[in-house]
Amino acid sequence: MAPANVRAAQAPSADRRLSTLVRHLLPSSPRRTAAEAAADASATLESFPTMASQGSSVFAALAQAPEDPILGVTVAYNKDPSPVKVNLGVGAYRTEEGKPLVLNVVRRAEQMLINNPSRVKEYLPITGLAEFNKLSAKLIFGADSPAIQENRVATVQCLSGTGSLRVGGEFLARHYHERTIYIPQPTWGNHPKVFTLSGLTVRSYRYYDPATRGLDFKGLLEDLSSAPSGSIVLLHACAHNPTGVDPTLDQWEQIRQLMRSKSLLPFFDSAYQGFASGSLDKDAQSVRMFVADGGELLMAQSYAKNMGLYGERVGALSIVCGSADVAVRVESQLKLVIRPMYSNPPLHGASIVATILRDSEMYNEWTLELKAMADRIISMRQQLFDALKSRGTPGDWSHIIKQIGMFTFTGLNSEQVAFMRQEYHIYMTSDGRISMAGLSMRTVPHLADAIHAAVTQLK
Repeated sequence: MAPANVRAAQAPSADRRLSTLVRHLLPSSPRRTAAEAAADASATLESFPTMASQGSSVFAALAQAPEDPILGVTVAYNKDPSPVKVNLGVGAYRTEEGKPLVLNVVRRAEQMLINNPSRVKEYLPITGLAEFNKLSAKLIFGADSPAIQENRVATVQCLSGTGSLRVGGEFLARHYHERTIYIPQPTWGNHPKVFTLSGLTVRSYRYYDPATRGLDFKGLLEDLSSAPSGSIVLLHACAHNPTGVDPTLDQWEQIRQLMRSKSLLPFFDSAYQGFASGSLDKDAQSVRMFVADGGELLMAQSYAKNMGLYGERVGALSIVCGSADVAVRVESQLKLVIRPMYSNPPLHGASIVATILRDSEMYNEWTLELKAMADRIISMRQQLFDALKSRGTPGDWSHIIKQIGMFTFTGLNSEQVAFMRQEYHIYMTSDGRISMAGLSMRTVPHLADAIHAAVTQLK
């Protein structure tokens, strides 16, 4: 082994290494000493705009982006030190104690997956877990659906409801002859962003009537009647977000007839199947009406709410096609949308869903837990209505018990919402939407006091 002083002499100095690097990176120049080259390199490298120097950045001119109007509510809530604060902003189920809930059947399914020594962590196909896709289509369309029996459904696993909408939007922007989608006014705040970035032109149709705090059915029909033939129409399958106002079955039938007569393409968003009424079949009735007529449609599904798999990002996009051979080609094109977007979906959440849906005993347990969640939300509606009535709060609050699902559109204006946040530490979106799932028997009186004060003090 060479002596230490010899090894040191043989090793290239830092100056020499930097000089060599500079010769590769910079234009040719007269031969210089290592020290000169190192000095020049240091000065040159410091001048490159992508190297931080004294706190500067190529992104220094960026403006601070605003908080998401929905998720930002939770950010503000978390900063509030008040012991009486209540978060009614984000749509996530909470127990009576105000805690997140993991369903017992979900824990059982996870344990089964963990205990299975044959499970691996390999990539899924681009379209996702095949069994999950098959079971998801059956859940929303019905096991006896003619579209499923005739192999006219192309289903791909996506990243919850948002991802399903985005994949569907990009597919339509590439392959459908109309690039305009009509969305209800109001709708979930992410809808216009998702579809705009998908490459579609977003327009709206009337949906909610502030005067009645119910459905503006006349305006809805008028706007869809005037939409260009072939336009895409976004429909909330049940538990409309943010209003909680759904059409009746008779109204759904009129909507279906109008849309089919004008060749309008339905794009359903189903985020609350079973979570609205407590019945999976009842909450899918609107969708199944459209499938039964043999026409085509798109369907975005999410398991965030009805299985409590919020963070697992589990969803599916199904496209009901006119024939089996078209469905095969549609699936092939969906792969080309997904591959450069996120390559393939995650395994764990879809495996949980498939485990529950394939096993009749676990499926029945899920439906019981699902109904218990829906029933608690319905109970919160009644308790809030009763509390406002007992206080003599001005106005008709019957819409609270008429609306359905996770959210109630209270009718409170932005000034009243700000007042309730400031004075009562109650957090909701500025349009007055509240998540009924965030309420409890303990917090209902506090909310009723806040609403009463806001309504009586601020007109």
